[in-house]
Amino acid sequence: MLRRCCLSLALLASLAPAQTKNTAEKLGYPAGTKLLIIHADDLAVSHSQDTASFAALDKHAASSASIMAPCPWLTEVAQYAKTHPDADLGLHLTLTSEWQSYRWGPVASRDRVPGLLGPDLNLWPDVPQVMKTAKAAEVEAEIRAQIDLAMKLGIHPTHIDSHMGTLFTPAFFPAYVKVAHEYGLPFLATRLPGAPASMMALIGDDDIMPDSILMATGGKPENWASFYLDLIRNLKPGLSELIVHLAHDDAEMQAVTEGHPAYGSAWRQRDFDVVTSAEFQQALKDNQVTLIGWKAIKDRLAAKK
Repeated sequence: MLRRCCLSLALLASLAPAQTKNTAEKLGYPAGTKLLIIHADDLAVSHSQDTASFAALDKHAASSASIMAPCPWLTEVAQYAKTHPDADLGLHLTLTSEWQSYRWGPVASRDRVPGLLGPDLNLWPDVPQVMKTAKAAEVEAEIRAQIDLAMKLGIHPTHIDSHMGTLFTPAFFPAYVKVAHEYGLPFLATRLPGAPASMMALIGDDDIMPDSILMATGGKPENWASFYLDLIRNLKPGLSELIVHLAHDDAEMQAVTEGHPAYGSAWRQRDFDVVTSAEFQQALKDNQVTLIGWKAIKDRLAAKK
């Protein structure tokens, strides 16, 4: 059954025991406003991923997206960013390479980040392997390299987040927050139940993040649309982020995701079909949902400085 998800982590919905304002209010909206970021993950993984995500952004079916800088189709995304300067594009900071045969390495030179590398000299396939071998200094070097590369290619990121949640761990979270603050970028922040106070202490009073994160984690294809429609009907006031994975179920994406039905080619086509559908768009209107992107958060943070 499809269900709500917090990226395998519990969302940091409040930075203090008693939060006087929800995030909608912090962004200048009335407290009862339902703000939603519809966020397309994984740009640059494939041409299929890019074209579906670009279409959703152009149709305003997605209001934000994030880019995996180590992946082969980065230059295509950079070209889109140049021709669509208002597109809300962040960076999906990437420390893993999870597909069976389709692999990528780090942006930083391999001799600087040996702990990030698996036996094939590409990034490890899963988070526990990264946590076991990588040093925090290597992680910081790599995420800086990813941001710098994107900027060098003409991408002006609106925010950063973390592919597969690798940076939402006590060992790597300090580097993540440090880099976000130094580059002046809003960042997605989550925590495990009972997260160390040392992690939460890194987050400043001015940092703005969603009140909730929503994502499909599995289920029957025939229930796909009903899950998303129910989610919109039950959306709470404040700021929510809905993470979707958009691509076309074509030969390229089938080859990339071979052996991984979860978040695979057919999954991504279903996400695309639902969020671009007239029924979903009508549900947003009927439930008085206002779409925004991370740029609104970045602009609000810049205005405070």
